Amino acid sequence: MATVTVSTPALGSVRLNHLAALDVKGADAEKFLQGQTSAQVSLADGHFAPLTCFCTPKGRMLANAQLMRLGEEHYRLLLSNTLLDSLESHLKKFAAFYRAELTSQRDLVFIGASDEAQSLAEQLGLTLADQVGTHTSNDQACVIRYPGETPRWLLCFDNDIQVDIASAQDDQASRNAWQLEDIRSGLAWLTDTQQDHFLPQMLNWEALGGISFKKGCYTGQEVVARAHFRGQVKKRLMLISIEAASLPEAGTNVVNSDDKAVGEVVVSAFNHQGGVELLAVMSTKVAEETIQLYLDGAPATLLPLPYAIERVDPEQLAVSLNG
Repeated sequence: MATVTVSTPALGSVRLNHLAALDVKGADAEKFLQGQTSAQVSLADGHFAPLTCFCTPKGRMLANAQLMRLGEEHYRLLLSNTLLDSLESHLKKFAAFYRAELTSQRDLVFIGASDEAQSLAEQLGLTLADQVGTHTSNDQACVIRYPGETPRWLLCFDNDIQVDIASAQDDQASRNAWQLEDIRSGLAWLTDTQQDHFLPQMLNWEALGGISFKKGCYTGQEVVARAHFRGQVKKRLMLISIEAASLPEAGTNVVNSDDKAVGEVVVSAFNHQGGVELLAVMSTKVAEETIQLYLDGAPATLLPLPYAIERVDPEQLAVSLNG
């Protein structure tokens, strides 16, 4: 386990330095993305920002992201900064055949905010989106509503924009509070240590509306669809709590009473009770049977996710959000 222990403050405003943005622009931007990503790209309409992912031909996730349309020929992907360079390099191999240009946005500021979101949005000339998975934007900034028990928004803007962010925290404890909300929302963002490792369904991506099964082909689509329609997904993202004073590293095994690995940690954060909550990709048998779980010798407890493990079509989700 990592040895760093942090307290968990209430969610205020925080610099989210672990995020990055990749912009796709050009006359063929939509057509290009449609052939590479699990999202139905046309659903990104300047309001709805669908979850999406990019896969290998074998259906393993290279990155997951949120897709926003910022203009007629301008899309933005929000993802882990550890995957920015590799995803850009991967996509450039295909973009050469389209009128599409990829640009890593390295000068953007990312702020996660709750109570202070309204003030920050007003400074940027934006209106806060009131539904999870929707966003507003202008020429200089965008703001997207994130899931969680605490209402929260992600704002991103150029670092030369004059915005008062003096109160935004820039420390591990504050970022932990934001990550805890992601974890409790059952939302796991890949990092470079997990690349090319999971099928999208192993991160419950279809239950979050991150996979369109109605669109045409994209890289990895055949494997992803076959796993879904043939019921071949035997591992799922699950929410777990443990009593621990340090965070388990990604990839740490969750084991049963026979010390047999039944899952692995994807992401973890400290909670307000002094313990740890985490998301782990687990054998589905764990949920079907009564199995005592352990992580680094500590008993682990399964917690309920805030959503059902069933397919949510982004096409229907877009209708409900725009209704």
